[in-house]
Amino acid sequence: MGKIIKKKISPRQKMINLMYVVLMAMLALNVSSDVLKGFVLVDEKLALSTQNSARVNAEVYKRLEQQYKDNPAKVGVWYDKARTVRNMADTLYNMLDELKLSIVRKSDGKDADVRNIRNKEDLEAATQVMLAPGTGRGEVLRKAIEHYRERIVDMLADEAQRGLVKSNLNTDVPTEAMGKNWQEYMFESMPTAAAVTLLTKLQNDVRYAEGQVLHDLVTNVDVKDIRVNRLNAYVIPNSRTVVQGGKFSAQIIMAAVDTTRKPVIYIGGQEINNSDGVYETICNRTGDFTLKGFIEMLNGEGQTVRREFEQPYTVVAPSATLSADIMNVLYAGYENPLSVSVPGVAAGQVSLSMTGGTLRQISAGHYVAVPATAGGTAEFTVTARQEGRNQVMGKFSYRVRRLPDPTAYLPVGDNRFQGGKIGKQQLMAAVGIGAAIDDGLLNIPFRVKGFETVFFDNLGNAVPEVSGGSDFTERQKAMMRGLSRGRRFFITKIRAQGPDGVERTLNGAMEVIVN
Repeated sequence: MGKIIKKKISPRQKMINLMYVVLMAMLALNVSSDVLKGFVLVDEKLALSTQNSARVNAEVYKRLEQQYKDNPAKVGVWYDKARTVRNMADTLYNMLDELKLSIVRKSDGKDADVRNIRNKEDLEAATQVMLAPGTGRGEVLRKAIEHYRERIVDMLADEAQRGLVKSNLNTDVPTEAMGKNWQEYMFESMPTAAAVTLLTKLQNDVRYAEGQVLHDLVTNVDVKDIRVNRLNAYVIPNSRTVVQGGKFSAQIIMAAVDTTRKPVIYIGGQEINNSDGVYETICNRTGDFTLKGFIEMLNGEGQTVRREFEQPYTVVAPSATLSADIMNVLYAGYENPLSVSVPGVAAGQVSLSMTGGTLRQISAGHYVAVPATAGGTAEFTVTARQEGRNQVMGKFSYRVRRLPDPTAYLPVGDNRFQGGKIGKQQLMAAVGIGAAIDDGLLNIPFRVKGFETVFFDNLGNAVPEVSGGSDFTERQKAMMRGLSRGRRFFITKIRAQGPDGVERTLNGAMEVIVN
């Protein structure tokens, strides 16, 4: 018999390998219920993938145990290493399970169910469980991941497999983390649904790394001792989840065979004429599908061995997330910040286009949009670069409004006086008036182009005085200087221009009372 064919590529989703990008982008967004439901769906798919990996690993353990009983002298060293790997993997996997339950209990209470999270949007639970001073589990988890990764990598001989495990279990912090450590970068202000999905993804990585080591251990035991009577067909897909219009790609192999003999593969009754055993098909419909067929090859005695195979996969519709960083409307003539992301696609492969205004990219996933006119809508299209081609992932429409009127104020030190009583000394120190929108969401300065003050003489007659800019005129300053305590005047007819270039006259008047 020939050597066992090594598992050369990951049978896991490309989307899973890029989940970090999506989760980090979520920290800057006002997360919608639809996005949170999407995380629940991804978590379910990850859990299913993890179960499948665990099932395959369990079969390998079972075969090794049987071979150890048959020939302990030959298989003993590899069997002991397999038990060590199992203990390490189970310990880390169970820790991740415990952390998921702790986070969901913090969100939903003692009767929490990880499979049915009620408060998916809770931003505090993950932070408290993972980062609370003195009790936070984030650093403990990071050290456990790094210890597991180092032990697993030491057991792998293939450099490509070593690199893949290092990448999947990487705890380095990217430069955009702004000085945060790994646990802060991953879990701070993370919605409960997203935190649970991230931990499920780590469980998937744990089982995958465990499987890589097991395949290496199996190849070190003579094929006749381990698999001569257990020939199996395997389907190794590049991804089990495919975006509609994307390509499903899988490698089909038979383990424990003579590698000099090329197997014959049939799918749907048709022979696949590909010497590498790679099967590809364009996926134009969404839903759950199963790749079925059989594989044939000659054994050492020249007899034909046939094995059935099947591989489920899912085709999902294109999806994207576009979020205005301020609110769900855009302002005409103003630089509105936007963030965009696509689940499973790196930020650098995602692009955004706009009609009804101008668009400028600030960094990967971040843009500034300037709608042309108020009263209409601005249309956006999100495109992702996948498999060497551009694919539209979503279209979005935002209402466009005029910037609201600002509020006038007198600058008094670091404060903004907007009317009422003011000390004579503070009043005289004010050079003029300003105007700005400052409502907690927007902080936009306006340029004051003119205003009018109204004083009252001793007979009660109104004495108006006009300024052609933002500063008080000398006559206005002189009239303020002559006010005694308890006297008042009004600032009215204030004209201001915002960054949209629109000049407006503010309603109402600012009453100023000398204190």
